[in-house]
Amino acid sequence: QAGLDTEKYRRQVAGGSQSIRQGWKSLRTAGATARRMLMEAAAQQWGVPVEECSTEAGKVLHPPSGRSVGYGEVASLAATLPVPEEVELKDPKDFKIIGQDIRNVDSPKIVRGEPLFGMDIQREGMLIAMTEHPPAFGMKLKSLDASRAKAMPGIVDVRVIRSQNEELNQRIGSSMTFPEVVAVVGRSTWEVMQAKKALQIEWEAEGTLESTEDHDAALTRLLDTPAQEPSRKDGDPDGAFRRAAKVIERVYEAPFLAHNTMEPMNFFAHVQTDKAELEGPIQTPERTRALLTSLLGLPEENISIMLTRMGGGFGRRLYGDFALEAAAISKEFGAPIKLVYSREDDMTKGTYRPAYKIRYRAALDADNRLIGFHLRGAGVKDSLIFANRFPAGAVDNYLAEGHRLDSNISTGAWRAPRSNFIAYAEQSFLDEVAEAMGKDPIDLRLELLERAKNNPVGDNNDYDPERYAGVLRLVREKSDWDRRKNEAHLGVSAYFCHNTYVAQVVQVALQNERPKIEKVWCAVDCGIVVNPLGALNQIEGGIIDGIGHAMYSALTFRNGAPEQKNFDRYRLIRIDEVPAIETHFVQNGEDPTGLGEPTLPPIAAALANALYRATGTRLYRQPFTREAPVLG
Repeated sequence: QAGLDTEKYRRQVAGGSQSIRQGWKSLRTAGATARRMLMEAAAQQWGVPVEECSTEAGKVLHPPSGRSVGYGEVASLAATLPVPEEVELKDPKDFKIIGQDIRNVDSPKIVRGEPLFGMDIQREGMLIAMTEHPPAFGMKLKSLDASRAKAMPGIVDVRVIRSQNEELNQRIGSSMTFPEVVAVVGRSTWEVMQAKKALQIEWEAEGTLESTEDHDAALTRLLDTPAQEPSRKDGDPDGAFRRAAKVIERVYEAPFLAHNTMEPMNFFAHVQTDKAELEGPIQTPERTRALLTSLLGLPEENISIMLTRMGGGFGRRLYGDFALEAAAISKEFGAPIKLVYSREDDMTKGTYRPAYKIRYRAALDADNRLIGFHLRGAGVKDSLIFANRFPAGAVDNYLAEGHRLDSNISTGAWRAPRSNFIAYAEQSFLDEVAEAMGKDPIDLRLELLERAKNNPVGDNNDYDPERYAGVLRLVREKSDWDRRKNEAHLGVSAYFCHNTYVAQVVQVALQNERPKIEKVWCAVDCGIVVNPLGALNQIEGGIIDGIGHAMYSALTFRNGAPEQKNFDRYRLIRIDEVPAIETHFVQNGEDPTGLGEPTLPPIAAALANALYRATGTRLYRQPFTREAPVLG
């Protein structure tokens, strides 16, 4: 992995499914520029016009004479030539590498267990650190007796560490709720883990100790409270609901979620008087370096951050709190430090996906036409609403409202922020609306998209109705929806986020009166598919992740403390529960967009809609096993 170097690489961030979309044009241009310069160097060497040259398989070719030369043989000469200001990019029909399967170069190393990850870092003189943080959000350290821990084998010392000052408080916000922790430092991970258990700590409350029941009640109150300013209002929603012959109203909710990356948080830091060297898995090294300048009092040019492979990110490694802790401990101890979180540390000191609740209402007239649509959502520290997304623009009378519930529990980005819940609620509700209107659920979506295309309401709709409809038509065809919808338990969903369009159909079967998820059909419009193998990996990972969390996962709180601390109480999907997944891409020449997140949001609704057809039960709360235990 390339170390942090903003002069050379500009933006170094892994998040928001943006890498392909943002790097596509610049990387193509860089490649085309290098290719042109290599051709000019070879043409100069041969004394022929550059227009007579071409390239293939790492060589510059001169077809008229049959000569060829490897790139490496003319690279030095090419580097002396002026960089062309403009170059012609290939026509997509001429692509030879783009669109071909490219395997992950690290896969053999991962299988062999070779050192690639932050947990693998070893340095001469390195000490191991683990931290003890307050057991609940809203608590702080009152007293510490570390005498037993300090006397244990291999332990260097136990100290109270502050990794956040007043300036950092303002800049970091809620992503680092425990600025003061107890650091145990020793020679080995095992010795430090045992010493940590021997600490005698007294904690005290400094704020409200929140419970899940408190959040649930507060979010419900917000759903009954009109927003001071709507996120979006088209037409006369109140009038539409007053004259409606039928009103459909449903509330959907979902809990906090932990990221649970395969590799818990860790980071290496060696802070010296005039410089700092850090290394580890992180999604935002540039932002972290800026925070380190404030924490350490060093200029950015004296702070080096090298990157390892990440054992999962999903938004948890965006914030850098663990890197700041590692740096603060290294500075305090004057030694190179590798900070390691246990799974319990990771789950109880996260930047969680917030809990959400949303109410949808649809107004139908006497002819069963959709004349009004209203959504009011609330989230813990997050307003939830994407006001200008579908079905905005497709309904004359439309109202979207959002509320934000204050909390001292740490929250942050979690794979497809907001979308990971609202897609489930929106697409589940549209299924019920279609049923109330006596329409096929795909037909209803296509009719709304046709309206948004031909006669849109408002000017700020941030989706392309034709591309949206394209994935629905494709998944309809590939799943054989029209023929099989009455003989199999099928559910459909479609969603747009991170500039990518996705539609999914889930098939559920009943085995011994219990549902089994058999298959997922997925249609994707992400523009040009750069690496089909990598794309499939992202798509399938998002689907599996989405199914598991929709079915099983929840993080609850009691008096500020997370009640689930490891996988014995935080259920994830298991390998024998993974369905067959069949993916199809819309073929077009659009610039490519990301795939790390877009396939996760719609899968919960497709699953819920399929489960309804199998069981006759609508699912309004995640995880679904909490709503209907027969599923688990």
